[in-house]
Amino acid sequence: MQDMTRINGQETGPKASILLVDDQPANLLALEAILEDLGCNLVQARSGEETLILSKEVEFAVVLIDVRMPGLDGFQTVKLLREQPRSSHIPIIFISAQENTDFPVVEAYKLGAVDYLIKPLAPEIVRGKVAGLVDLYQEKERARRQADQLRLLVQGTTDYAIFMLDQHGFVTTWNAGAERLKGYRAQDIIGQHFSRFYLPEALERRWPEHELEVAQKEGRFEDEGWRLRQDGSRFWANVVITALRDGEGRLLGFSKVTRDLTERMQAEKALRHSNVELEERVRQRTTELAQANAGLESEIAERNRLEQELRVRLDQLTEADRHKNEFLAMLAHELRNPLAPVRNALQILKMPAADRTMVAQARVMMERQVGHLVRLVDDLLDVSRIMLGRVELRLERTDLATIVSQGVETAQPTFDAHGHELTVSLPPRPLYVHADVVRLAQVFSNLLLNAAKYTPQPSRISLTAEVDHDEVLVRVRDPGCGIAPEVLPRIFDLFVQADRSLARSQGGVGIGLTLVKRIMEMHGGSVSASSPGPGQGSIFTVRLPTLAASKPRSGDEGPMEPLAHSPGRKVLVVDDNVDAAESAAMLLRLRGHEVRTVHDGISVFQVVRDFHPEVILLDIGLPGMSGYEVAKQLRSHPEFEPLVLAALTGYGQDEDKRRSRDAGFDMHLTKPFDPMELEGVIADSHAG
Repeated sequence: MQDMTRINGQETGPKASILLVDDQPANLLALEAILEDLGCNLVQARSGEETLILSKEVEFAVVLIDVRMPGLDGFQTVKLLREQPRSSHIPIIFISAQENTDFPVVEAYKLGAVDYLIKPLAPEIVRGKVAGLVDLYQEKERARRQADQLRLLVQGTTDYAIFMLDQHGFVTTWNAGAERLKGYRAQDIIGQHFSRFYLPEALERRWPEHELEVAQKEGRFEDEGWRLRQDGSRFWANVVITALRDGEGRLLGFSKVTRDLTERMQAEKALRHSNVELEERVRQRTTELAQANAGLESEIAERNRLEQELRVRLDQLTEADRHKNEFLAMLAHELRNPLAPVRNALQILKMPAADRTMVAQARVMMERQVGHLVRLVDDLLDVSRIMLGRVELRLERTDLATIVSQGVETAQPTFDAHGHELTVSLPPRPLYVHADVVRLAQVFSNLLLNAAKYTPQPSRISLTAEVDHDEVLVRVRDPGCGIAPEVLPRIFDLFVQADRSLARSQGGVGIGLTLVKRIMEMHGGSVSASSPGPGQGSIFTVRLPTLAASKPRSGDEGPMEPLAHSPGRKVLVVDDNVDAAESAAMLLRLRGHEVRTVHDGISVFQVVRDFHPEVILLDIGLPGMSGYEVAKQLRSHPEFEPLVLAALTGYGQDEDKRRSRDAGFDMHLTKPFDPMELEGVIADSHAG
């Protein structure tokens, strides 16, 4: 008995064979465990070369193949399989550990794969997909076997005796059943006159007269119908009476041929019944195939949709990559621009011929350019932190005028440098908002700086505010270069700039407006842009919820008093960057403090015992022993408990500050730090 395949507990036909291809034995065992309940022949191959050999020897219902293999990989193997007639239409399921990659999926479907599965595999999904393909294979095999049976019946290889004569009595069909019944071989009788084998019957004269008359007159009489045998049983017969004449046409007698067609009639009846059943099965199968084709067309449409999405995604990635490259080029440009005057100013300071005026100008220039660098780095860090959701707003009730004035103060030097006139118009009564003062001031300063940069000629730029129900609308108008219609919908996207040539000449890397949008969303507000077109200026509108007008609370009035000058302290500066350590020490000595410097973590302990500092400014990234480790060692000794430890680092994320606290630092300073902030650390140590 031939092995049968079972799908969902039901026998579906002879066992189907499934080919599992993977160079890792563990993966093959896992696939066998998933598919063993299907009852199929599971065949393993560990390379593309072995797969090609097996495909020539065995007919497979489906092939599951790994993409990445040594030698021939999965894609190359399937291409070669498609070139072989026997395996050109085998359903292929690719299996890969690669995720978030668009190209392999598209390549797999181009090769005609029915699916592309990502490891780790879900057993139910794999088993369901393979079971469906095996079921379709079994249906095709059953239809083929039925067609073969019908063809054998028509060709006469059954036990039924089937022979046929033409209208002149010559044999045209003589099958194996007739050969066994009559004893004549087909090659001896086909084409011969049937009467030649039954001439003795011509001597009989017991036929109806009218039959003989017709045969004598016409030369032949033929009739088919029910006849009686000598025992009285009925049979279906074909009777042919042929008049036999000599060469001159004289009647010699009659030849009678009676063919028993009962078996043929029964065979034809059985054949008709079989044909009816087959037609019904064909109609049923046609309906099922039509439904399967509809499902396949739906899957093809879905695959086409996915391919279209992949193409769109690929285009988006290509565009994003282009923006990234442009951003890196602009970032390099923006970093080099302020570094050039800083280097020139340093050379001026070293020249003996430089007078006091030139030294003062060089110092102002360096401060201005370093400030520009700090703002650029701060913007980069801000956009990263905000987009990752790692920024917490410090919301407080504040008059909008205070926030706007801070933004204007930040942007004013740029306006003065470009020769622009800035007009600010605010409502006469206070407008209170619930906002982070620093972040919201950053919004207004970025919008004003953007307007100044994109207005090439000295012009008038305005900032106005008005109340709209429970919101305040702040508009920044400029008569500058404007925004093209195709750029306007993407103006707040990261790294997008309205005019790249102007942007590079005026500075900027395309992140300022992105920061504005993100900060406004965090405040529950919004920002929008409008422009009639290139060369016709632009308007940026900020919407922000307002609070009911009331008197400011205690503590909200007026700016903070500047820090008082603290008495001289003993300070140890630890930094492996010699310039950073010495420059910080110089600032502290100028303010009356006694300072020592070291450049590695191991040296700290000896200097602490000899120098007895009150404050240690400790870099985190030190060679040999990190700043975290030094702080932990110091805090482990009770004698160093009074020391004030301040971390100096270029990392300012919340996680970095948490690690500083855990290591025992009293405060966390992010490079480059403000000298006033550093003086505040000294003052806090004195107060402690």
